Amino acid sequence: MSSQAAGGISDPGLITLVNKLQDVFTTVGVQNPIDLPQIVVVGSQSSGKSSVLENIVGRDFLPRGTGIVTRRPLVLQLINRAPAAKTNGLKDEVNTDSDKEANVDEWGEFLHIPGQKFYDFNKIRDEIVKETEAKTGRNAGISPAPINLRIYSPNVLTLTLVDLPGLTKVPVGDQPRDIERQIREMVLKQISKPNAIILAVTGANTDLANSDGLKLAREVDPEGQRTIGVLTKVDLMDEGTDVVDILAGRIIPLRLGYVPVVNRGQRDIDNRKPITAALDNEKNFFENHKAYRNKSSYCGTPYLARKLNLILMMHIKQTLPDIKARIQASLQKYSAELQSLGDSMLGNSANIVLNIITEFSNEWRTVLEGNNTELSSVELSGGARISFVFHELYSNGIKAVDPFDQVKDVDIRTVLYNSSGSSPSLFVGTAAFELIVKQQIRRLEEPSLKCVSLVYDELVRILTQLLGKQLFRRYPQLKEKFHAVVIAFFKKVMDPTNKLVKDLVSMESCYINTGHPDFLNGHRAMAIVNERHSQSKPVQVDPKTGKPIPSTPARAGSPPLDTNGSDGGFFGSFFASKNKKKMAAMEPPPPTLKASGTLSERETIEVEVIKLLINSYYNIVKKTLIDMVPKAIMLNLVQFTKDEMQRELLENMYRTDTLDDLLKESDYTVRRRKECQQMVESLSRASEIVSQVQ
Repeated sequence: MSSQAAGGISDPGLITLVNKLQDVFTTVGVQNPIDLPQIVVVGSQSSGKSSVLENIVGRDFLPRGTGIVTRRPLVLQLINRAPAAKTNGLKDEVNTDSDKEANVDEWGEFLHIPGQKFYDFNKIRDEIVKETEAKTGRNAGISPAPINLRIYSPNVLTLTLVDLPGLTKVPVGDQPRDIERQIREMVLKQISKPNAIILAVTGANTDLANSDGLKLAREVDPEGQRTIGVLTKVDLMDEGTDVVDILAGRIIPLRLGYVPVVNRGQRDIDNRKPITAALDNEKNFFENHKAYRNKSSYCGTPYLARKLNLILMMHIKQTLPDIKARIQASLQKYSAELQSLGDSMLGNSANIVLNIITEFSNEWRTVLEGNNTELSSVELSGGARISFVFHELYSNGIKAVDPFDQVKDVDIRTVLYNSSGSSPSLFVGTAAFELIVKQQIRRLEEPSLKCVSLVYDELVRILTQLLGKQLFRRYPQLKEKFHAVVIAFFKKVMDPTNKLVKDLVSMESCYINTGHPDFLNGHRAMAIVNERHSQSKPVQVDPKTGKPIPSTPARAGSPPLDTNGSDGGFFGSFFASKNKKKMAAMEPPPPTLKASGTLSERETIEVEVIKLLINSYYNIVKKTLIDMVPKAIMLNLVQFTKDEMQRELLENMYRTDTLDDLLKESDYTVRRRKECQQMVESLSRASEIVSQVQ
């Protein structure tokens, strides 16, 4: 075995460094956030993984049996040490009297039993079985929780290997039905890490293309950049066959190559054949085999150990700068989270709640005013969203209301007739104009109240964002109380806000100010309509001169216009169907008398004048509401909550009998703080370890 340790230890301190990093996280009991370089051993149950590892160590120490024997990852840290000086007291340290092979220079230590040395490797096996069953029970289940075993010996090279459960196809005995999926997921999780070197173990007496270990390795390392192949059972191959083509990379090439080994057979194990004798047999096999004797120095377990030692050290050298950077980044991340979680040792409850109320009230004001330091460059937030509601949603919503989408020309004509009473009007009726414009102004109440509702939703949105901070996740009951108090406060101020907005609309519909400087008065409207009609009338032209023919008044004796008949009008069609005999009978009007027929010229002019006046005044009202409703909402809702938020919270929350309950931390916060403390402790220690390496 001395030849095995003779070479390859160019810088064992690097591997020891990674071992220390692994131990740091395992000891504290947190998942390692850093992808550390390590060699992961994969292969099927029958590939000979255990024998390869035992040959590298030079000791029988792994559990054996049928079915799945390795049911938890075994992190095997091999540490080369010089032989101890022989003294009389050393033999007393040996833990066994029965193991004749016990050697004071070789021992194992488990991370879960710190300080206890196992000189008897049979007891190491027993402890692995015991610790496995502690997690998985006595059935054939598996667990991803690793067992960390460190072996000190002058006969090993400093090396770290992770042994995983052997890949299986069909559940046997009491194995779980989905055992293949469980093992596959565990193995993939380990070998998919970029810093993992994959040691794929395959029996040489089987087709390499069917190797379970190589198949899985190629899924995460398709180019074979970080996979090394180990060919076992080379001595069991058929006569005349060898693995020379595989070693030359002509079958499935791997950048790290293949190493053939010869392990003990099951009969050798049953007969307790010493591994030292097995290694001698392996050496003789390769030196005397015609296919391998020219390259026997590149075959066998000692060469495999040296090769793995060199590969691991080179890999650690390449990844060390990245490991340092990742440790620092993770340390900063977890330190910041731990700081945000706060100290578990609480001070005076009243002072804490008072400070939280004050801080929340200040944040509420700054978010609404846009003075907060966490301004987003991606989306609108806080007060800017309320401004969007006012100047985009509400303004455009009011402008989109058309007074004539519900009031047609025939409706305006009917109102004109109704407002005139029993005497036909001489001029455009003021009463008809006011009646219609008031009806249309009242339509603006709904979008105005909708604006209040939208602003309320934005305030609730801001509240949700503020309560989503770490401080309130820490105190769930305090968060719930804050939410209830603030929502009740919002609802309380919604009533006066809605009333004020309704009053603004009512004010506009209550008094129609026809003296408004921007209002288009009746005379101006009549002039505009007359001008339109004069331009639209066709002009007769003298065919000889080409000049317009002036209109001539009706000659004397010409029949008067029939204002009730042929020119249409409100009653035109009503009488059009009557003959003179029926007309002379003067039948009573029908129960429902509706406008019918086409508008007369006069009616058309009157309707257009009314529409011009309504449109002019309606635009004035729209501008007023677009200006005043946001001011009303700001006064009674937004500004009021800014001014009164702190007082409202103090009145409803600052009660000494409930403060302790409000400050009861969530289970998540307690658990997460402990996790972060452990992680910061581990990363700090890891940072100290890597800082020692230049």
